[in-house]
Amino acid sequence: MSYTKPIAPGLYASGQPSPRDLAALAARGVRTVINLRTPDEPVAYDEPAEIERLGMRYVAIPISGPQDITGATIALFSSELDQAGGRGGTLVHCASSNRVGALIALDLGLTRGAPREQAIAAGRAAGLTTLAPLIESLLIAANPQE
Repeated sequence: MSYTKPIAPGLYASGQPSPRDLAALAARGVRTVINLRTPDEPVAYDEPAEIERLGMRYVAIPISGPQDITGATIALFSSELDQAGGRGGTLVHCASSNRVGALIALDLGLTRGAPREQAIAAGRAAGLTTLAPLIESLLIAANPQE
């Protein structure tokens, strides 16, 4: 699991996991996988079926680019994180973990009230890279006095 990073107790971020990665995460207590990739992004196996086979819950929140990072998407992501936390560990993934970091930062900053710098740092730790300027601007717009 070279790309999987723990970002909080029971919460993991990664790029596209392999079936072996999913099995290892299931053995660690992960019970929910949130996939931020779009259906048109190629995957070498049937991820939802593999997740179900391992006894985990599969959630798809497709993010193709900045246009998909909306208030509704952030609210859905936050809600799914809350639901997943009650079941056990959670893996959030996309292809590279950039989208994961973006939504982690926005969840922390907009939903959970974390200070902007803390939210951005957590997003970067989860994989936020090229989406960082957008995420920073959204967090500033939401709380300009911070």
